[in-house]
Amino acid sequence: MNAAPPRGLERVLGFIERAGNRLPNPATLFFLFAAAVVGISAVAERVNLSAVHPVSGDTISAISLLNVRGLHRILTTTVSNFTGFAPLGTVLVAMLGIAVAEGAGLVSAALRVVLIRRPPWLLTSSVILAGLLAHVGGDVGFVLVIPLAGAAFQAAGRSPLAGLAAAFAGVSGGFSANVLIGTLDPLLAGLTESAARIIDPTYSVNALCNYYFMASSAFLIVAVGTWVTERITLPRFPAPSGAVEAEGKLSASERRGLKAAALALLAFGAILLAGTLPADGFLRDPNTGSLIQSPLISGIVTVIFVGGVIAGLAYGVAAGTIKNDEEVVGAMSRAMATMGPYLVMAFFASQFIAYFNATNLGLIAAIRGAALLKASGLGGMSVMLLLIALSAGINILIASSSAKWAIMAPVFVPMLMLLGHSPELVQATYRIGDSFANVVTPLMPYFPLIVSYYRKYAPEAGVGTVIASMVPYSVGFAVVWTVWLLIWMALGLPLGPGAGLGYAG
Repeated sequence: MNAAPPRGLERVLGFIERAGNRLPNPATLFFLFAAAVVGISAVAERVNLSAVHPVSGDTISAISLLNVRGLHRILTTTVSNFTGFAPLGTVLVAMLGIAVAEGAGLVSAALRVVLIRRPPWLLTSSVILAGLLAHVGGDVGFVLVIPLAGAAFQAAGRSPLAGLAAAFAGVSGGFSANVLIGTLDPLLAGLTESAARIIDPTYSVNALCNYYFMASSAFLIVAVGTWVTERITLPRFPAPSGAVEAEGKLSASERRGLKAAALALLAFGAILLAGTLPADGFLRDPNTGSLIQSPLISGIVTVIFVGGVIAGLAYGVAAGTIKNDEEVVGAMSRAMATMGPYLVMAFFASQFIAYFNATNLGLIAAIRGAALLKASGLGGMSVMLLLIALSAGINILIASSSAKWAIMAPVFVPMLMLLGHSPELVQATYRIGDSFANVVTPLMPYFPLIVSYYRKYAPEAGVGTVIASMVPYSVGFAVVWTVWLLIWMALGLPLGPGAGLGYAG
């Protein structure tokens, strides 16, 4: 049995949860945010709020939506704001494939096999590690790992809310930590290289420049996340009364279905390998041969959909749980029916984010924050620590990691190079703050989806429930990850292949 968290911490988290849940329905909250942005934009434009972009040198001015031009924009973009909302298609397409596997009974049977004779802490650490590894596939962790984690914890007789929190911590809170290279690594490296060449026109930054530090950080994140889950989250979200661990013994039909699903997935995996292992594989980038920036990685959601359908059909036919196409369509339809509340939240969230971007408010705030930090006169380690805080703060305004770094890199990379710090170190420092704050900002595009996952198991759950459950992870990651960076710097270890800590000019 898990010990209760300290009373002081419980009171703080309880206050956050109660205060957050007293807010309006998340959909209403995003509507109010959108309305507030419209009003604030008018004031910002009237006072000529602006900032000079550090890359282009252009003056970025606030744009009002509270005028005829803004009205026209709102009227003509409402539909495209919603249909173009990045998480929407990702979630719905992936859910259709997963629905077939779940409706056939494959997910339940597979989870019971995985959980047989597994110590509880191993389930927690496995969930967090899976969340970190999912970064290779972009946003796949949000639509695959997190809901499966909730189901796995429930099958193990533990609170599914704790499973959702642990997986969310791995997928989003430990966003940059990974033992594998993801799509973000070359993207950030390119921005860092461009910024470094302001000082040194020949400077080169490779995609693996933070690999040693981030790979080691992955184990750190798993350890901290597991401790927080076992010592804080689970005591706050005890298993429902009467819950018992799911029986691990499988029936003959279930075993037959699992074998069929495994063979189907092996065949599907063989096709994927045939398209990726050769240097000229048909699933690699046709121009560069790259695997990181390839149709496979870009289309990973489609791969999940197809894999879920194939595995679900194989299991269902072999186990006798799927007898015709009506049952397949029915499973997909039931999954879509459960997504109703999320679709409503996504509609208003998409409008708010679109309005916020259109007014330039977030961009101006980010540029001014970076300029203020640069003008502070602080140097060395103090600036590194403030850079972590600034990137975490800007995370509330701009969710995209690359968008934030595109603004901050041209300011901080050259400035810290002149102080003797390498561009690779500045990038690694930025990535810490960019990661741990993800799980506590409701402005993150996938946050409405996380709320909908919580409400599947606890209909009364709201924004406050999610934020309160994630604060311990965010604080834990922030403290331990920052200390780890300081230790790394004190030891003078390289951040990645050919990437040291200092810059000699």
